[in-house]
Amino acid sequence: MPSLLHSVKPIEILLVEDNPLEAQLTTEALQDGRVRNRLHWVEDGEEAIAFLARQGRHADAPRPDLILLDIHLPRKDGLEVLAEIKQNPEWKRIPVVIMTSSNSEKDVHTAYMRHANCFVTKPIDADKFLAAVRSIEEFWLTVVRLPAA
Repeated sequence: MPSLLHSVKPIEILLVEDNPLEAQLTTEALQDGRVRNRLHWVEDGEEAIAFLARQGRHADAPRPDLILLDIHLPRKDGLEVLAEIKQNPEWKRIPVVIMTSSNSEKDVHTAYMRHANCFVTKPIDADKFLAAVRSIEEFWLTVVRLPAA
């Protein structure tokens, strides 16, 4: 079985983030990374569900190999989105990394109770934020083996 580094098909990543600056920083970090990937960005929880369900403008959306999910989102918060993902038989195997500015113990607990694969508190500093995204990429896209679609 070929490793993800040598995979012909790029890794599909769904970024659910309402802050355009943080979305841009995440995009830059992943573009500079070692793994070929295609990043798809949606700005709220309802758009994330529409993307996964391939509804509306997302009718041709690929199934993500990894989801980077913020908690504090408009229209439907990230913890609600996480619960829907993990309750859906078609989506529940997709790894979900919570990437949030929240360091609330309640948010951490709720995220893991809803089967988040990991919880990362975003650093405020841009350089540290880029390093955090690269660490996520290094682990999730080169170390672990993701489930096949």
